[in-house]
Amino acid sequence: MNCRELPLTLWVLIFVSTAESCTSRPHITVVEGEPFYLKYCSCSPAHEIETITKSWYKSSGSQERVELNPRSSSRIALHGCVLEFWPVELNDTGSYSFQMENYTQKWKLNVIRRNKHRCFTERQVTSKTVEVKKFLQITCENSYYQTLVNSTSLYKNCKKLLENNKNPTIKKNAELEDQGYYSCVHFLHHNGKLFNITKTFNITIVEDHSNIVPVLLGPKLNHVAVELGKDVRLNCSALLNEEDVVYWMFGEENGSDPNIHEEKEIRIMTSEGKWHASKVLRIENIGENNLNVLYNCTVASTGGTDTKSFILVRKDMADIPGHVFTRGMIIAVLILVAVVCLVTVCVIYRVDLVLFYRHLMRRDETLTDGKTYDAFVSYLKECRPENGEEHTFAVEVLPRVLEKHFGYKLCIFERDVVPGGAVVDEIHSLIEKSRRLIIVLSKSYMSNEVRYELESGLHEALVERKIKIILIEFTPVTDFTFLPQSLKLLKSHRVLKWKADKSLSYNSRFWKNLLYLMPAKTAKPGRDESEVLPVLSES
Repeated sequence: MNCRELPLTLWVLIFVSTAESCTSRPHITVVEGEPFYLKYCSCSPAHEIETITKSWYKSSGSQERVELNPRSSSRIALHGCVLEFWPVELNDTGSYSFQMENYTQKWKLNVIRRNKHRCFTERQVTSKTVEVKKFLQITCENSYYQTLVNSTSLYKNCKKLLENNKNPTIKKNAELEDQGYYSCVHFLHHNGKLFNITKTFNITIVEDHSNIVPVLLGPKLNHVAVELGKDVRLNCSALLNEEDVVYWMFGEENGSDPNIHEEKEIRIMTSEGKWHASKVLRIENIGENNLNVLYNCTVASTGGTDTKSFILVRKDMADIPGHVFTRGMIIAVLILVAVVCLVTVCVIYRVDLVLFYRHLMRRDETLTDGKTYDAFVSYLKECRPENGEEHTFAVEVLPRVLEKHFGYKLCIFERDVVPGGAVVDEIHSLIEKSRRLIIVLSKSYMSNEVRYELESGLHEALVERKIKIILIEFTPVTDFTFLPQSLKLLKSHRVLKWKADKSLSYNSRFWKNLLYLMPAKTAKPGRDESEVLPVLSES
């Protein structure tokens, strides 16, 4: 090397040396698991001469200072003015010092844990604020390890943007969407092992700093209808600058009412970089003293104030909402229709329902009344050819059905009245012992033989109220004037009409109506299906 080349060589060495970053901060925080170095800042190429003694020391807590050397740890490397960690670990936390002749530099190193759930550690983030449309530049570079870096990747919010580049870079005019965490991850090899170095920037995008006139959103006067004893939340919203404030004013003394609470303000940055603020005033258990009082919300800035007011008024009894009224009417109509249908069914099938109820409940009205017969049958006693079918119905058909099939006990004149006795007294006694008086009506019914039976039965029904009368129209009767007027005084003088073609079956409407008018009785003999009612005509 000649004399001309020596100054050039020294200049290159000085340039390379100064290009490498030194560690000037006295307090340093690093993340575990990454390569790290400490470099004495006043180190020059002349100091790299091996004859000059250079020493590194570490002390932690109450321990004395210990000199470091390559034998201290396989992770530690000493290169003159540089102390390297491959990688730095939690137990490396402590105080470090470098000593060279009369020169000394000290550092305090704090190693923190890595966040295993994210691509960066929040405590190791560099924050940077950029205004909208201003130049935004993010460059991933590391001058000290640059020669060892194999590849570098750039992440935004832990999602990869650029990769496999030596120095990935973003250069653009900032937009609000650019806000986020940008992480540069350098991958490098050392002694056959792969390491990574991470540096993260928190980029905040803001609008330009020109202020706006703050304004409260909504009408300036608001009447709020409330109910006494209830709670209400009054929301005050404003568009304002970052330094502006929003507050509530109410009553003579702010905050004197323990039921009034001013909630924490909520702020959100708009797409234009301004702020939208919301502050709620909560009033609990509203009383008379809260009505017709001004509750003022104010936004204040250096340029002035803006105020809006709320007044609580008593809520009127609101009309029923249309959909509720319509739904209620539909339900009411359906219920009415159902009730009408139910009543109609009950009226039409009341006889069947009563008979079913008697059978289900096993009712028996004949146990304690002291009566002997269930019914006394009054009919035309003269068995002439023209009255033969009527006579057969009274003395054969009625007993066969009511007694043998349904278990009732009838009193039939020809069968139960003893000949030769006092007929009038006998009939009166038998009617008193009967629960019903069945009258088989026909055109020739009113004769001397049956008149007393009818009059005695009417006396028992109207005066004594001990018997009920059942009228059976065996043959069509168009004029009932032959019957006593007292019969019309009965509350119910329902007439059952016998129709030979429809009344033969035991389940016919005639027999059901007759059972309905008869007293309820549980006794029922076995039914003989071979029995057939005699065929009787209507005339």
